[in-house]
Amino acid sequence: MARIAGVNIPTQKRVEISLTYIFGIGRTHAKKICAKSNIPSERRVHELTDDEVVRIRELIDADYK
Repeated sequence: MARIAGVNIPTQKRVEISLTYIFGIGRTHAKKICAKSNIPSERRVHELTDDEVVRIRELIDADYK
């Protein structure tokens, strides 16, 4: 299970949809996060590598409150 910004995001959903479970991140921001971290939007959370999860976590910590 991936934990980003203090939220356990669903593992069976696409990354773009799962990021919307984090308060303050909607579909538009989720798409931008996927684009900046070079993650295809059709990839599922359980398919992410540890490095990709760390990239998403660092990007959210740096750019979003």
